[in-house]
Amino acid sequence: MIVAGNKTLFMDGEQGIKVMQALGNETRLLMLSLLSHRTLNLSALAEAINLPQSTTAFHLKQLEGAGLVNVQYLPGTRGQQKLISKRYDEVHFKLPGVAIESASNVVEVSMPVGNYKRIAVKPTCGIATDTKYIGMIDDVRSFYEPEHVFAQILWFKQGFVEYDFPNNIPYGSQATELQFSMEICSEAPEYDLDWPSDITLSVNGVETGIWTSQGDFGGVRGRLTPEWWPIEQTQYGVLKRWRITMDGTYVDGEKISEVSLDNINLEANPHICMRLEVKEDARNVGGINLFGKRFGNYNQDLVMRTHYEFRDGERPYALK
Repeated sequence: MIVAGNKTLFMDGEQGIKVMQALGNETRLLMLSLLSHRTLNLSALAEAINLPQSTTAFHLKQLEGAGLVNVQYLPGTRGQQKLISKRYDEVHFKLPGVAIESASNVVEVSMPVGNYKRIAVKPTCGIATDTKYIGMIDDVRSFYEPEHVFAQILWFKQGFVEYDFPNNIPYGSQATELQFSMEICSEAPEYDLDWPSDITLSVNGVETGIWTSQGDFGGVRGRLTPEWWPIEQTQYGVLKRWRITMDGTYVDGEKISEVSLDNINLEANPHICMRLEVKEDARNVGGINLFGKRFGNYNQDLVMRTHYEFRDGERPYALK
């Protein structure tokens, strides 16, 4: 992305780990400084920083692995020579966490699927970023690895995962509708298009109803599913939307329960706890696959939208 004439790298999540590791070294920072206005070959760069070519090549490999430099191979007098140039002038890194957007009478919060607060699951289970598995497959301890915040897919056969969304509706207003949308499906060994699962969504400890996923989808690679992910495994889900209104709870427009906004006590809590669960005594214990914005078919994380209106006589003002 080009900004104001500068070449700027924008990063979020796990993408930034290699970049920050590469930049955490004075020699590599000096190399980038020398490459700001010119292209150098390896021997000229080694001479400029007064280090052997072998040491310079080691540092160059770290910068190249992080995507911070371009290395072009051209014929030289003694075989090929490396021409090295800097790719970016600026690096912007967005810390992991929720993203909040506000429109007229709507607050939207995007929550990474790995940013859960509580989890209790049973195998089959696992968790992965868009580049690798986290921990071991079918080992519940993997969900407690520090890297879990970078997850782009997680799955389990039975149990629950909980997220704490910030309650950002303005003071003096009241919610008129609460929505949750996500890409989700069942969890079968490998995948199975006919594998029903009863999934319960709860808000602030109140069960809003059950939606039955019809299968675990695979066979065709998901639009966003990375190439390293095995094709014989789950590839994508379906995009589902829960709506909790003043007169009940709906999934994709179909009413599933009488649980309303009055039942979930939004205004008394600074956060909104959302739980996705497959109960042990469910009729269909078929698990959950939950997809982030870099996995499956839909470019989104978990999204919560709160519609609100101001009470009579109240004047809107910003959150402090």
